[in-house]
Amino acid sequence: MPDETAKRTVTQRAIEEIKAKIAAGELEPGQRLPTERDLAADLGLSRSSMREAIRALTVMGVLEARHGAGIYVTRLEPGDLLETFGVVAEISRGETLLHLVQVRKILEPAAAAAAAARIDEDGLLRLRAEMTAMERGTTAEEIVGHDLEFHRIITEAAANPVLGAILDGLNSRTFRARVWRGYREEGVFPRTFSEHDRIYRALVERDPDGARVAAAVHIGAVEDWARRQAAEPDFPRPGGEE
Repeated sequence: MPDETAKRTVTQRAIEEIKAKIAAGELEPGQRLPTERDLAADLGLSRSSMREAIRALTVMGVLEARHGAGIYVTRLEPGDLLETFGVVAEISRGETLLHLVQVRKILEPAAAAAAAARIDEDGLLRLRAEMTAMERGTTAEEIVGHDLEFHRIITEAAANPVLGAILDGLNSRTFRARVWRGYREEGVFPRTFSEHDRIYRALVERDPDGARVAAAVHIGAVEDWARRQAAEPDFPRPGGEE
């Protein structure tokens, strides 16, 4: 075990060294990395540790392997770097999933408030169209698609790509589908559509406080549902049948 611990420590050092080079501008977005051999020699580390570090940073979205061309720094866009965050939301269940919803309850009202000051007429028209399509939807999958787009439009209007990437990760399609199926069983579709309408009207009125409150109420209802589900002993796995 000491050898394994030492190996992890050296690999972590290699990861930190590469990240430091990127942060210092020595490696720019889109730039090709030196060869594994040269990078290991430059940093005074073993090639095996460097190989593990490159593999880990590729999984994180910091680096990308281009077949036949080498390893490159990615664009370092928030969506690329936070992609693995979305995987966490996708596969979580029980209390962990409830905690993720609670993070949404903090961030989504802030996005709605920012959007109220920035959204244009085209954005409002698109929101209205998604709301209409949601109400006319006949399947959970169809409704979920329009629900995701409704919230994505609001996040886009907030004009903060980091906030947008985090919320995209939290807004798992699998989780939303589970929520909508639960809402259908509970017969609360009308209430949910009303919540979307209150958010929309606050945006139309350019009312940041109203948008913040309306979004908090909406996510609060999702939080209540997630809490009930987490308390059930047979809480279903993401993607499983209800």
